[in-house]
Amino acid sequence: MNRRSFLRLSGGLALLPAATAIAGGHGRLGSFAGASNHVTTGTAEIAGNQVNLLADFTFDGAPDPKVALGRDGYDPRTLMGPLQSNSGASSYAVPAGVDASQYNEVWIWCEKFNVPLGVAKLN
Repeated sequence: MNRRSFLRLSGGLALLPAATAIAGGHGRLGSFAGASNHVTTGTAEIAGNQVNLLADFTFDGAPDPKVALGRDGYDPRTLMGPLQSNSGASSYAVPAGVDASQYNEVWIWCEKFNVPLGVAKLN
């Protein structure tokens, strides 16, 4: 499916571009790669001061996973709290005083053992 494809609703009307329906269409996107022998897949989005893990997100599980940002490496000042679910869509507020536009990565980080679990490099 390309960007010019349209999502067809049950009534046959083409209302939204497919990319908008899948990705929100308003933020920087990146695909997760696992780290530290963990399987992390799916798409992350930074939209304004919010981080979204999209519906295709999956994570194989670990103790104490948190969501954070990074700029060519994890930044602990950006921790947004515990991962809400090991699969599916979820949203996280960027901490006050953090400019999300200055970051190029979304991290799933194990705070307990101080290791990366997955990272999505953003476009």
